[in-house]
Amino acid sequence: MTRTQIQLPDELYQRAKAFAAQKEISLAEMTRRGLELFLSRFPEGPSSPRRWKRPAVRSGGVKVSLEKLKGLGHDDEAFRSRRSR
Repeated sequence: MTRTQIQLPDELYQRAKAFAAQKEISLAEMTRRGLELFLSRFPEGPSSPRRWKRPAVRSGGVKVSLEKLKGLGHDDEAFRSRRSR
């Protein structure tokens, strides 16, 4: 068995110590059981983390050319400026 040291916030340590005393087990035994439970719930996965991939959008291609889109934007700006007068 390997000995190790861990650092705990004071409140967590006090709660853990009280819980272990209530169950009549050592803090070390409670920690071992907690780690075993945690590791059983999260079994080993792939060795390298998966990289997030941007979702692919399947729109069927470009419907409006960039030049036409720019023209529509200019037309809209002109329309809004005439309307606000």
